[in-house]
Amino acid sequence: MYRVLLADDEVLDLEGMRKFIPWREMGLEVVGAVNNGFAACEVIDREPIDILVTDIRMPNMSGLELAKRALQKQEHLRIIFVSGHQDFNYVKQAISLNAHGYVLKPMDDKELIDSLGRLCQDLNQKKRDRETEHAFKQMVPIVKNEYLMKLLDGEMNDSSSEILDHEYGLDSLTWPAKVAIVEIDDYSWKLNPYKDEKRDKLIGNFYGELSSDFHDYGIGHACKISKQRTALILDEKVDHEDLRELIARIKTTFPFTITIGLGESVSGITELHVSYSQAVEAIDSKMFRGKGKLITYDKVGSTDIQEIRNMDERVEAMLAAMSRYDLVGIHDELHGLFQTSTKIGSRITIHNFAMYLVMKLNEYLRTMNEDLFKLLGMELKNLDILLQFETIDDIHKWLRNRVFEISEILFTKKQTKNGKLVQSILASVSDRLEDNITLREVADQFSFSPNYLGVLFKEETGQNFSDYIISLRMEKAQQLLRATNLKIYEVASQVGYRYLPYFSRQFKETIGMTPLEFRRKR
Repeated sequence: MYRVLLADDEVLDLEGMRKFIPWREMGLEVVGAVNNGFAACEVIDREPIDILVTDIRMPNMSGLELAKRALQKQEHLRIIFVSGHQDFNYVKQAISLNAHGYVLKPMDDKELIDSLGRLCQDLNQKKRDRETEHAFKQMVPIVKNEYLMKLLDGEMNDSSSEILDHEYGLDSLTWPAKVAIVEIDDYSWKLNPYKDEKRDKLIGNFYGELSSDFHDYGIGHACKISKQRTALILDEKVDHEDLRELIARIKTTFPFTITIGLGESVSGITELHVSYSQAVEAIDSKMFRGKGKLITYDKVGSTDIQEIRNMDERVEAMLAAMSRYDLVGIHDELHGLFQTSTKIGSRITIHNFAMYLVMKLNEYLRTMNEDLFKLLGMELKNLDILLQFETIDDIHKWLRNRVFEISEILFTKKQTKNGKLVQSILASVSDRLEDNITLREVADQFSFSPNYLGVLFKEETGQNFSDYIISLRMEKAQQLLRATNLKIYEVASQVGYRYLPYFSRQFKETIGMTPLEFRRKR
């Protein structure tokens, strides 16, 4: 409601305005009704006012003088004058004060109501404009982030990019420049011990600290790729020692470390995607090179990168076999993984590799709302056992037995009565992920109430129905991106998304990278 102050030395006119104007129906509230200008000023001093309705002629302080004082104190105030005199001089002064109405006495209620109505429309429009401007300002960082992501992916080639480069200050970069990726190490399980609220606060503090450090080092352009990855555009003023200092500072402040992958320098904005791809390869080699350090692209061998890609494919195949309770498949894929790892050679690398597998396993189980450590009845500190094994065969055997154990637990859960029902539901919806699937529709199909089926589904899977459908869609999207040449929008359509930006945002939030980046990496 807009707040209205009435001022008129004629008591009958004042009371008439209070009683006969439908203030509340018009979305207005009368916060004061006074019979002189000094009393009106006292109200304006202590309360915010949107509309002042005042007689233009009052003793001691005229309505014109009151309006001038009121505008000095509350510059956005709107004014309607009422007057028994149709004097051009009064009208002229009222116009000079940007009056929004001039109503003659004896007052016609309809005329005042019409003036107030027009004024409310104007206030509503101004309010919408302010809300739009506020929303736009909030969107600017988001839009810049999206633009930087497209730039780093090499997608921006049209003429509008020059305008955006200027808008976001990219045209003032000092060349040559390079791209770095900052990644939180062990994100999926290092933060597991913390409750959601504490974890969110910790991550918020981390990104706040990171933003402050960027300012100190003169890093003006950062792009959040996923929950654990941030890309930076660095000019020559930021050197390796600055980045190592940043890594050390985070290590002493937070219960986790960061690794930074650094691409090579490029000479122009259209080449940034090359440096970004190199930074991605550098950060992906963390499994071999170790974490909590700076990894430059020149130290990354092409053989290592290919091995990483092969490992990623085998890991996904192993996890799929685990979910099917395919023990032979688990054995074969894990055997292939360890054969690949022996090509690297060093003892510390093998342990890094083992921890990498545990991390991937935990990430996968989290998508099913399962907890690796609860399933195995162990704590995070128990992973120290990996450092105690003396041979790669010991590590291989320990991991194989753990994956077998988890696969059997998941399989047993599926064999319960409710588990079979949920499996039937999932089999039904998996074949039509491109449709608009709702819990009510599925409940009708299986003759349950939506509320009951929703509770049952969450008890069995640990996830809400809608969240589970999203995870199924993201899994199918990954399969299509790997195994087909479909356009991104065609993949989105086949997994039930009609709006491509929403699909891309959902994919990035779930998988940690954009669909295009996922396809290039695979």
